[in-house]
Amino acid sequence: MLKTHESSSNDVTAMMAEIGRKARAACRPLATAQAAIKNAALAAMADSIEHNGASILEANAIDMANGAEAGLSAALMDRLKLTPDRIAAIAKGIREIAALNDPVGDVIAAWDRPNGLAIERVRTPLGVIGVIYESRPNVTADAGALCLKAGNAVILRGGSDSLNSSAAIHACMVEGLKAAGMPQDAIQLVPVADRAAVGEMLSGLAGNLDVIIPRGGKSLVSRVQKEARVPVFAHLEGICHLYIDRSAKLDMAVKIALNAKMRRTGICGAAETLLVDRAVAGSHLAPILDALDKAGCEIRATEEVRGRFPKAAPATEADWKTEYLDAIISVKLVDGVGEAIEHIETHSSHHTEGIVAEDAAAVERFFNEIDSAILLHNASTQFADGGEFGMGAEIGIATGKMHARGPVGVEQLTSFKYRVRGSGQVRP
Repeated sequence: MLKTHESSSNDVTAMMAEIGRKARAACRPLATAQAAIKNAALAAMADSIEHNGASILEANAIDMANGAEAGLSAALMDRLKLTPDRIAAIAKGIREIAALNDPVGDVIAAWDRPNGLAIERVRTPLGVIGVIYESRPNVTADAGALCLKAGNAVILRGGSDSLNSSAAIHACMVEGLKAAGMPQDAIQLVPVADRAAVGEMLSGLAGNLDVIIPRGGKSLVSRVQKEARVPVFAHLEGICHLYIDRSAKLDMAVKIALNAKMRRTGICGAAETLLVDRAVAGSHLAPILDALDKAGCEIRATEEVRGRFPKAAPATEADWKTEYLDAIISVKLVDGVGEAIEHIETHSSHHTEGIVAEDAAAVERFFNEIDSAILLHNASTQFADGGEFGMGAEIGIATGKMHARGPVGVEQLTSFKYRVRGSGQVRP
């Protein structure tokens, strides 16, 4: 088990201040590091994670035992659990990040002015990124690798539930940095579970932290958004909707609804509300709900739906605004795409919404009128993931409208600067 100790607030403050200083010092060499060196570090990290898989599983077993004793929910235990396949997927994800184009130095736009000035907008690292997360030890690898690829230093503060697992993975990340000759302080893990460490990060670590990304439950994200003194990329909840249009193919609707809800119920892209066009209630509703029921999903529905599917429990007003993160779904009939859009815009957290339809006009209206970060047509909401978007991985899904929105991958972990080249021009 990872050794932790009781720390006074002064101890935590001093420790976090030192972590912040070290991260800032690592920024300059990271920002100018060649892509080949960063990729070599990432490859060495993936190799180390595979080589040390048994040790990582041992550390995870401690966290799982502690989680069971603490009474963590099934969804949180699933997020916490590592298996050989999941460890292999972590290593694979790091290699996929290494294979991505290096965003640093990319010329986003270029133009010439009438006075002869040549102007370029160029991608640059954000600087020092703080990532605060709960129960998901894989975030240690995803966040560390993504930040490094984008030329950023990162300070990782995992949840107390996953401290042992995160420490074992972090040790492999540091091995990769050492092997490539990169600053070991480029990826730092806060070594204590003390909540005061989060408070120090929210304060900005004396100006050494540039961005915070929270990844966890509603209480954590809400606290970060309310108290942070630096910019935040985050989503508060993943209240995701799936709408079955009257033009939807039945087999496709059943398959997508089942996957969107039940593939992994504890992820933020899991569908929480199912809306079915009243025009196909007679043909589509029962087969979809039968499939969900047989898969072990609890169905909470309006009285109209319950009249057609008596096994369903009554839905309350609170159900339409609940992120279950469990095998539960709320169900309602609507009059076409217009009423579906109205319901979604009223109750959504603006994370991910899906439509199953063959009618191109309905799809276009759904895409145009719903203001969520991710919209899908004829595909499961569980594709709301940076890896599935070809980003290698993601730190999280941002639902705000400033800078980053949707999966936060390597490009979203950069800012930009302007390079202006002249030939002696002065302003009149």
